[in-house]
Amino acid sequence: MAGSERTGTDRQRQRAEPPARLADAMEAIGAGAYVVDEQGRVLAVNTPAERLLGRPAADLLGQDAHDLLHRGPQGQPLPTTQCAMRQAFHAGNPAQGHGEHFLRGDGSLLPVSWMITPYDLGDTGDRRTGTLVVFHTPEHADSAEPRPERATESLTDFERLALLAETTTRLTSTLDVDEALRRLVSLVLPRLADWAVIDLITEHDEVWRTAVVHAEGDRLVHQEDLEGPMPPVPEESPMPLSRALRGVASALAGPATYRRAPDSGIAVEQRRLFEATGIHSAAIAPIRGTREVLGALTLGRAEKPGDFTTADLPLLEDIARRAGVALDNARLYQRQRAVAETMQNHLLPQMPRVPGLQMAVRYLPAPDASQVGGDWYDAFTLSDGSTALAIGDVVGHDLEAAAGMAQLRNMLRAYAWSQQEPPSRIVQRLDEAIMPITDVTMATLVLARLTRTDDDNWQLTWTNAGHPPPLLVTRDGLADYLTEGHSLLLGTGARATRPDATVLLPPGCTLLLYTDGLIEAPGHTLDEGLSRLRQHAAALAHRPLPSLTDQLLRRVHPPGLDDVALLALRTPPRPDPGRTAPRRR
Repeated sequence: MAGSERTGTDRQRQRAEPPARLADAMEAIGAGAYVVDEQGRVLAVNTPAERLLGRPAADLLGQDAHDLLHRGPQGQPLPTTQCAMRQAFHAGNPAQGHGEHFLRGDGSLLPVSWMITPYDLGDTGDRRTGTLVVFHTPEHADSAEPRPERATESLTDFERLALLAETTTRLTSTLDVDEALRRLVSLVLPRLADWAVIDLITEHDEVWRTAVVHAEGDRLVHQEDLEGPMPPVPEESPMPLSRALRGVASALAGPATYRRAPDSGIAVEQRRLFEATGIHSAAIAPIRGTREVLGALTLGRAEKPGDFTTADLPLLEDIARRAGVALDNARLYQRQRAVAETMQNHLLPQMPRVPGLQMAVRYLPAPDASQVGGDWYDAFTLSDGSTALAIGDVVGHDLEAAAGMAQLRNMLRAYAWSQQEPPSRIVQRLDEAIMPITDVTMATLVLARLTRTDDDNWQLTWTNAGHPPPLLVTRDGLADYLTEGHSLLLGTGARATRPDATVLLPPGCTLLLYTDGLIEAPGHTLDEGLSRLRQHAAALAHRPLPSLTDQLLRRVHPPGLDDVALLALRTPPRPDPGRTAPRRR
């Protein structure tokens, strides 16, 4: 819910529960797994972990994992100085180990092999950095001895399981395509290969070589001269990349594969890739989405010893499958976001031209597609010649909220135009109509009427339904909130009388109407946000109006959070008494 009526209860509850995408990702891991925050408290846990530990998730969430689980071989509490996992956790580095013990819910000890790796929680709605812990009982962990048909530097089964777990959590925790690809490359290089190539099929059925990356020590270097558009996918080519891009199968390839006469443009590009990179062995797997093939992932070895074998393909296929899920979700997110932003931008109106007044509006969508929708502004001329100003926020952050906003705005326009009544009465009519006519559950709103007085001043009359108060800034930098005229937000069902308030706007002053996304920031109260806005608005009072609005958003709006609507109005300055009109001859 938006507006000053909102409490912190919902946010606190959300912080105590595992983010939905993180919880889903955890369930895709085939071993016991949990995520802890910077203090080592459990944020999320999957079902295999509950089963192995004999503890329900409710008994784990919020607990210090070391104090609750880590024990010595005799069941004694384990000092942190003697716990290899805890030391690796504090160092913030990936690590693995064997021969540790966890305390089960029934008091028995569970011998475990484990792997931990840092995990970025930023894309799950949390701004902290966490740590992923994957564990297994020793009888399910594989020995480190290489098996026949495995490549020289193959991973043990436990290491493969840990890699897939890390792949799942890292790729599913972002909804940005470029970030997902960056994470995918960093997962496989240099662990599995020294070259990674990603070919994606665009929504226009074009193939684009999106990434050609080489691991040079600890650095990952893009070979941009090898990236770019590719020829179309041939329908019947038996060549490995062509088959992968059709979703047929994964395959192995080497320089000799593409030395024969090329059967397609893709084969020509593959020959160029092998010649330019020096890859002596490659494994190629299709990247599949839920409905279609999205592209192909190629791992290549040039300096890295050993060739890929058919035993390596299942791991590559599993990684590519997880990449496909992440890319599918990211593309769906981007399409939804584009639709939401387009819808919102078309719904937000153009400002009317009012002689003597300046107006500027800004709208910033939230970074999350599900957070686009509820904030809006409006300004329009009324039937008596006065100007109506409105700012509001519909509860919800999705396309449904955007649709509700459109309903609310159109009804408000109709009431304000047809009824020659004060703002309070118009808002009261609107409130009475919300439940039976619209899909809006609750909303906040400021509605104001701006009229020119007989002595060429401007008078503002407004009512406030649960919205942050307008801010009035004089030309000299005095800033005050207009806290009068306040009443309950819309949609509560209460039928209390709504008040109006009136003020005479000083010459050259700036009036700011805004939504709560401008003043809310994690770890700060609304009062702190209001104080921050007042301070910066006063400092910018002398700026031209477009510059003032841009600077306010840059200085005050917390990046990457809620959407923001901002409407700024400036009255004409007082005429200079020293100036006289030129005489006519």
